[in-house]
Amino acid sequence: MCLALPSRVVELRPGELALVDLGGVRKEISVALVPEAVPGDYVIVHVGHAIGVVDAEEAARTLALFAELEAASPAAGGSA
Repeated sequence: MCLALPSRVVELRPGELALVDLGGVRKEISVALVPEAVPGDYVIVHVGHAIGVVDAEEAARTLALFAELEAASPAAGGSA
């Protein structure tokens, strides 16, 4: 199974790189596949590469679903 998460672009860096933020975790990724991405955009990140740009509403919906899953997981004290 593959998992790709929406992350907010914080800054663009030289060499087709960007710093992204996902819930307070910041990571440097490649934006070679989405050269149109700019700071403030949400990108779908998979194994260190942005593979698409998504609008902020879609990113918020996806992140909310992941938060629900986390809250329901036994490791988080949920009832799953």
